[in-house]
Amino acid sequence: MNEPITFQDLNLPKPILRALDEKGYGYPTRVQADAIPPLMAWKDVIAKAPTGTGKTFAFGIPMIAHIDPASEEVQGLILAPTRELALQIGDELRGLLTHCASIRVAVLYGGQKLEPQFKQLKRRPQIVVATPGRLMDHYNRHTIRLDKIWTVILDEADRMLDMGFFKDVTKIIEKVKNRRNLGLFSATMSQEVMTVSWMYQRDEVEITVQADAESKPDIDQYSVTVPALEKLNAVRWILYLGGFERVMLFCNTKVMCQRLSDDLRAAGVAADCIHGNIPQAQREKTMQTFRRGELPVLIATDVASRGIDVDDVDCVINYDVPQENEYFVHRIGRTGRAKKKGVAYTVIGSFPEQAKLDEIAKYCHFTIQPVIITETGFVPAERRQTAPVSRRRR
Repeated sequence: MNEPITFQDLNLPKPILRALDEKGYGYPTRVQADAIPPLMAWKDVIAKAPTGTGKTFAFGIPMIAHIDPASEEVQGLILAPTRELALQIGDELRGLLTHCASIRVAVLYGGQKLEPQFKQLKRRPQIVVATPGRLMDHYNRHTIRLDKIWTVILDEADRMLDMGFFKDVTKIIEKVKNRRNLGLFSATMSQEVMTVSWMYQRDEVEITVQADAESKPDIDQYSVTVPALEKLNAVRWILYLGGFERVMLFCNTKVMCQRLSDDLRAAGVAADCIHGNIPQAQREKTMQTFRRGELPVLIATDVASRGIDVDDVDCVINYDVPQENEYFVHRIGRTGRAKKKGVAYTVIGSFPEQAKLDEIAKYCHFTIQPVIITETGFVPAERRQTAPVSRRRR
């Protein structure tokens, strides 16, 4: 049996290895081990890997290794679909740069005033993480140049292109005249992603990390069927019986997200929400509180939740069944990470929701156990045996 590969085996610069060692990362994940060597060799890469498998380090490490710290030109560009994900990527890159003080990172996104971003760009960053719309805004204002960029990465490429950024993304890629390689990273591969690959990649290295025992999150999945007006009560019972310390709740709309947050707080549950109608500064404050473990329940829409990367989410609850199969994969992928056990509940209030969940289960090859809520625990719907209750209590 072959010995597992280490970061030392990947011939990375010493400052990066030192930062990884200090963070306790000795062994790369599958997507990191597969993607870092070709990106280091300036090859194009298209990678499909489940959420939570370390895609940011997979493209961030080679990008940092290629940066010429003596140059003050932008050399690496990472495009992300949302401000939350852009901020998260920026934080992770800075964590890798603890021993590379001369390499600077700027994060550009909509919803923030331009002045702070002008200041970042005046510091002459070599790496820029940006949402497509805001990057084009800076480009049109002549506050950023793209002609010296060597590497372009599209993170969460499927979501970015699905959100209507196809035109902006292709414009940006075409303006990077001296690009040496392009990386596409995603949890799923849509037709739009394949189109971008066909248009702009050459001799690309294809990487597919299956959701096997190594990379697949360890998640027990359950469904709870109740009358539509009893959904709130069902969520309260799930929170009470599970005694979870950190929970993410998902709704399909901003209105429902806000309403559920208000109702849970009125019921005495420490909850807050993020969605597109909340000011950016408040959203960032709420997310930081959740990451620090000071907020037990975070409610979010699918778009607003992108970029929230917390390894110890105990439970995910789908208050609404998502309209897209991929959304469901992204949602439940927030739990069961970092080799920890996770649990996901989907609350069903109508026949169409049940039909959609059945479709998702078939499409994703998931086993979702129907359960009934009792005062002592969760009972499998087909056999009334009390399930064990968590040791923790809210």
